[in-house]
Amino acid sequence: MREFFLKLASARGEVPADLLIKNARLVNVLSGEIYRESIAVMDGRIVGFGNYEAREVLDADNMYIAPGFIDAHIHFESSMLTLPEFSRAVMPHGTTAVVIDPHEIANVLGLDGIRYVLNNLNLIPLDVFVMIPSCVPATPLETSGAVITEKELKFMIYEEKVAGVGEMMNFPAVINGEEHTHWKINAAKWKKVDGHAPGVRGKDLNAYILSKIDSDHESTTADEAMEKLRKGMHIHIREGTSERNLHEIVPIVTKNNSFRFSFATDDKHPDHLMKEGHIDYSIREAIKMGMEPVTAYQIATINTAMHYNLKNIGAIKPRYWADFVLLSDLEDVKVEAVYKKGKLIFRKGSTEWSFSGTLPSVRSTMNPGDITKSDISIKAEGNKIRVIDIIPGQIVTDEFTADANIVNGKADSDIKNDILKIVVIERHNASGNIGKAFVHGFGLKKGAIGSTIAHDSHNIVIVGTNDRDIFTVFEHLKKIQGGLAAVENGRVIGDLPLPVAGLLSERPFEQVVRNLTSLREQVHKLGCRHESPFMILSFLCLSAIPKLKITDIGLIDVSRFRVVPVFTQ
Repeated sequence: MREFFLKLASARGEVPADLLIKNARLVNVLSGEIYRESIAVMDGRIVGFGNYEAREVLDADNMYIAPGFIDAHIHFESSMLTLPEFSRAVMPHGTTAVVIDPHEIANVLGLDGIRYVLNNLNLIPLDVFVMIPSCVPATPLETSGAVITEKELKFMIYEEKVAGVGEMMNFPAVINGEEHTHWKINAAKWKKVDGHAPGVRGKDLNAYILSKIDSDHESTTADEAMEKLRKGMHIHIREGTSERNLHEIVPIVTKNNSFRFSFATDDKHPDHLMKEGHIDYSIREAIKMGMEPVTAYQIATINTAMHYNLKNIGAIKPRYWADFVLLSDLEDVKVEAVYKKGKLIFRKGSTEWSFSGTLPSVRSTMNPGDITKSDISIKAEGNKIRVIDIIPGQIVTDEFTADANIVNGKADSDIKNDILKIVVIERHNASGNIGKAFVHGFGLKKGAIGSTIAHDSHNIVIVGTNDRDIFTVFEHLKKIQGGLAAVENGRVIGDLPLPVAGLLSERPFEQVVRNLTSLREQVHKLGCRHESPFMILSFLCLSAIPKLKITDIGLIDVSRFRVVPVFTQ
């Protein structure tokens, strides 16, 4: 209590504050105003507004001061960075807190993966709030490295940094009343349950919301988002690397309903974090579209804190942590400095915080068993094939039927028509499972590329023009203990090792970006013109998102939630 009474005395003006920020224009996300103000900080917390004596005085020189930004929903693993390096990547952009769903590492390592995340939190200044993954595995239509039941959820829900239960991806089970799925939802107790309802509408949406799920980040159209909003869902406006929905959804935001929205990135590659930014990018784009600046800053801060009941963050007010951003331009979101608990973390041109601790370790996660090149061939069982059709800018796919390219009794890639072989090889239990199919829209003219990031169970996914290169990618990914790789004419032309669960690099942020950029350039030389080919590749395995996907057990018709044959009439 002594520390509190000292802060109380400071708030009364009887004891000097640690820091006084003067000549600032406060973006007050509580009152919806912007006005000149001085702000006092003591022991990491805001203690008052006005003129105070302080040990240190910061002249903001007419800059704007706003609360630190909050990402409402992100799988940090998509950055391919450890949490310390992820912090270095996002905090210079004004982010001081994130709500993460460590769904990816949990699907590989289970509770050990979640513990790995929690053991990182005392190493970083970034506030990380964890939504315990609800779908490990995401669906019964793939093989994951672990299983998390309602018992584990009940065990973890009381952790201080746990904000609730992560996105409930198995929406058919929710809607149809599958008992174990609802036990998982109920394990959240008084905390939040995140939703995942792509294309769920009408009475099915009513049933989904009835089941205690009241947020969603999967709306891809304004009409879908509006229905969910009207039925009481909190809408995460998603703008990531391959999932870009902001420009579609922002037009439905008004002053009367804006408190029901948050910004989220979901999945964002490290090169896009470096090039575009993080939540600052969403604020900037929303303002460009005509959103009132204060509204955009509310969506980026207090709305998320209020939705998840995150204590003492999201606004600048007495008692809250002194997490704030200094901006030279409000609308262009030009970040000049970032403070966390009253300490300078970033100043434009330099980073004031660097990681110096010891990272926790995890076990090896590459166990695909004995696979030969002949195992990835597809025996011709007809003349027509189902083809996964990539939709640019979306993680949903379409499908169509095409003539099979049959050579010596086997179905091969049809490079001329951009119909390429895709395989998914189970890597956790040496089961020998291999899903084999075809995909359109990748654009490769030669070679093959592969990854151990394959949502959501993160088996090995490879797309290529020929079996030799596909198999060479597989062997190289085994050798480097997971990661990304590209091959041409049997030779590895680029890779990015991800030895932590086959998902994360232990290299510095800048090095990972350089490595990924170089690898992408090599993939472009193979003919693929997608800006983020490995992100697209990873989502072709996501059997919880329509329409046609592939896992280690085969080709998945998501709308019918079942395996379907590659060959069709």
